[in-house]
Amino acid sequence: MKPVRAALLALLLGAIAAPAQAACRQALALGLDVSGSVDAREYRLQMGGLAQALNSAAVRAALLEQPETPVEILVYEWSGPEDNVTLVPWTRISTAAALDSVIATLGTVERRSDATPGTALGVAMMRGAQHLAQRSTCWRKTLDISGDGKSNLGPRPRSVKPQLADAGITINALVIGADDPATGDVRQIEIAELSAYFRAEVILGPDAFIETALGFEDYAAAMEAKLLRELGGLVLSRR
Repeated sequence: MKPVRAALLALLLGAIAAPAQAACRQALALGLDVSGSVDAREYRLQMGGLAQALNSAAVRAALLEQPETPVEILVYEWSGPEDNVTLVPWTRISTAAALDSVIATLGTVERRSDATPGTALGVAMMRGAQHLAQRSTCWRKTLDISGDGKSNLGPRPRSVKPQLADAGITINALVIGADDPATGDVRQIEIAELSAYFRAEVILGPDAFIETALGFEDYAAAMEAKLLRELGGLVLSRR
């Protein structure tokens, strides 16, 4: 009987331990805007900027500090209503090798030639929420939407936002503005208006926030600041 009891005890302990092993402290879905307003150069700056931010010493430390309850990351790109494509599937960042794999994938992604040029921001929000719904064991669920313009196709973000209010997710935004803020006050006004739009129609949750990038050249630095804030690190405002 002793071997049988030992086997039963092992099965019981395994059943108890399994949920703890599957848990993660945060699910982070990153949605990248690849609509018609984003040209080939800006596409590469966005993909490379995310890779650079993930590879920064501060973000690497934040991601890898609790390998027993890791962060899980998914990256998808969005434009028109039918153009939401997963670039990096859900990946548990429990080792440096797992993080390096995500960074390497972002470096090899090629822009699709068949994507429609529209900006279906509401659909992108719903798709991000669907991705996060798959991570039931994660303690926090965060959708990180990047965008350089207002929605012009599909359901409006203001219509989608109330539907997601009970999903238990936070939606933050990285608003990409003028390439060269030194050319005048008009461009500063433009990014302020776009930030106000994202604040009213997109971000969701008591701790939700907006980070701004003054053009795609500033994307990597803005994304790094945003990730550190989302991952719980102390980040002093760059602006």
